[in-house]
Amino acid sequence: MCREPGCSSWLLFAACAHLFFLLPPHRSRGEWPGPGHGEAKGGDPGRSAQLKEIVFIIQSQSNSFHSKRAEDLKRDILKQAADLEKELPTVLLLHQIDGHEGAWTILPLMRDFSVTYGRNSSWIFFCEEDTRIQVVKLLETLGRFDKSKEWFLGKALYDEESTIIHHYAFAENPTAFKFPDFAAGWALSIPLVNKLAKKLKSEPLKSDFTIDLKHEIALYIWQKGEGPHLTPVPELCTDDVNSHKADQCATTFSNFLPLCGEPVKKEDIFVAVKTCQKFHGDRIPVVKQTWEREAALIEYYSDYTDISIPTIDLGIPNTDRGHCGKTFAILERFLYHRSLRTPWLVVVDDDTLISIFRLRKLLSCYDPNEPVFLGERYGYGLGTGGYSYITGGGGMVFSRIAVEKLLASKCRCYSTDAPDDMVLGMCYSGLGVPITHSPLFHQARPMDYPKDYLAHQIPVSFHKHWNSDPVKVYFTWLAPNTEESLNGKKVGYNREDL
Repeated sequence: MCREPGCSSWLLFAACAHLFFLLPPHRSRGEWPGPGHGEAKGGDPGRSAQLKEIVFIIQSQSNSFHSKRAEDLKRDILKQAADLEKELPTVLLLHQIDGHEGAWTILPLMRDFSVTYGRNSSWIFFCEEDTRIQVVKLLETLGRFDKSKEWFLGKALYDEESTIIHHYAFAENPTAFKFPDFAAGWALSIPLVNKLAKKLKSEPLKSDFTIDLKHEIALYIWQKGEGPHLTPVPELCTDDVNSHKADQCATTFSNFLPLCGEPVKKEDIFVAVKTCQKFHGDRIPVVKQTWEREAALIEYYSDYTDISIPTIDLGIPNTDRGHCGKTFAILERFLYHRSLRTPWLVVVDDDTLISIFRLRKLLSCYDPNEPVFLGERYGYGLGTGGYSYITGGGGMVFSRIAVEKLLASKCRCYSTDAPDDMVLGMCYSGLGVPITHSPLFHQARPMDYPKDYLAHQIPVSFHKHWNSDPVKVYFTWLAPNTEESLNGKKVGYNREDL
């Protein structure tokens, strides 16, 4: 993959392929709701903010499950406002704001926010679909800050050690740089929004990777120390709504794994593991010691047939990186060469650790009759009309119809060793099939993420074995707990040890 040091040449490949296969998405402007009535008065710390001067942005997605959850949150915010007999605030769903595929990265929208809300609003408040907001408490909290100043507010996260997902930033002291936990909600004052909009006009965003949006937004706002740092706000919380701490919180966050009815049956998920001969002896045994038993249907695809595993040779030579040829061969085998019409396909690397048990619960919330392409979302060149994709290491989940749409198109690998996940993203972008993001899939190891961030998650996957004990990671983070156990016995470890 071209996200890691030493493989920058993939940037050129990805950009060329994008131009070859697809035209840049047309930036069609959606309807922007008008600002609230009346000019925002000067900021006065110590007083409650005016509700009509807050623009709520719910970081929503177009998939039916996610859009419904976002609509529910929007209704809740507006109901609280109506109960207060206050003038209603503006509440927007991010996926409805703009036809530009990069809207989810937020920064490309700053100019629109500035033009539309720059005169009549005081705050832009961002939250996730599962964030719960106590409107009165939020008004009191924002009222502590002078709205005429530049403010970047949120619950602070930080790296305990430098990590590849943040390009090893602040290697000498990674704890020094703080970035917001989106689950708790975060806010920008309008003066800061206006400043960012002006900067983006003169210095457009670079066409590079979006990997960890919350960290990258904080870096852009920080401006190498010339811009504001994140100001930690204790009332912006990720505690559960039923926690004893919740009374002090303006926001809370539900720590749960979505379940929408009965979990998907084991037999409805087909798992494809990408491997090669050189990893048969060390990576495949880890899969067999950990999560293989959770999968009813699983096949290992390699460049060599090994009946002891067993592996299937797809006739595609192994490549050092990319694996596009192998992945498309897997998709074709799933669709055309298997007698069972399994609704779901999961493609993972041989060093992916995944909980199929939890995935079955999660997939109960998605309609297999929709084209679903699910996992951890990354972006490439989204500031200039690029595309989103599901990063492969955390696992890529496809509904059957999504595979059908892809293979019915003429979009294919531009080379056998092209980055498979990026090519899939380009293809689905051209087909108008949205990428569906879940923060429960992880491209890296647990130690590469802030502990506070993982504390309010029930993760589905992690990736990479280097400098860690993968079996220990699995039984610590992903194995079914006592109530969910596969054999009535739990093997547990202390997460603080990892």
